[in-house]
Amino acid sequence: MKVSRASRIALAATALLAGTAFAQVKVGITVSATGPAASLGIPEKNTVALLPKEIAGKKIEYIVLDDASDTTTAVKNTRKLITEDKVDLVIGSTVTPNSLAMVDVVAENETPMITLAASARIIEPM
Repeated sequence: MKVSRASRIALAATALLAGTAFAQVKVGITVSATGPAASLGIPEKNTVALLPKEIAGKKIEYIVLDDASDTTTAVKNTRKLITEDKVDLVIGSTVTPNSLAMVDVVAENETPMITLAASARIIEPM
């Protein structure tokens, strides 16, 4: 069975969090399911249904939001996931500009983030 990049990333992230004291791990995901990057974001969104619902006895809850390929919406989604939904981890976004825009929000809230975009600028020290 072929496992997508998004699945491998999400599995790695949830495995890291599985050792924490949480009874449930909340993973917030923002992808570009609409807009110019939808051809990438739709498969990413669909992959979430294939992710495990439990790891090492801990329930995993995935909250998926669409950022519409827009940086402002990606930032709003990230803030909502962290402040309202109280996620333990953020995954996203589909494209580099959105992921770069999200970095400040996750850093400010000390929330781990795994990006689906590919750019060295995302992981360079701030």
